Amino acid sequence: MNASFQAPNGAFSEAQLRRVLASPAGKQLLQLLAANGGAALRQAAAAAAQGDHAQAYALLRPVLETDEAQALLRQLDG
Repeated sequence: MNASFQAPNGAFSEAQLRRVLASPAGKQLLQLLAANGGAALRQAAAAAAQGDHAQAYALLRPVLETDEAQALLRQLDG
């Protein structure tokens, strides 16, 4: 994502996250991540909440590395 969306510590503010997820590309990306019941997304959120961002990314990587997800991420990066 574009660095302008991120707080100085690399995290997203709640307002920034809401804005991204409310966009058409953000909604499509969220649908991809929530596929198959959203188990990986829930597990990734739990890992991130515990500070294990590497595990969160590892759980989402199979989806994030698809051509469709990459196209959506490019749209979000603007």
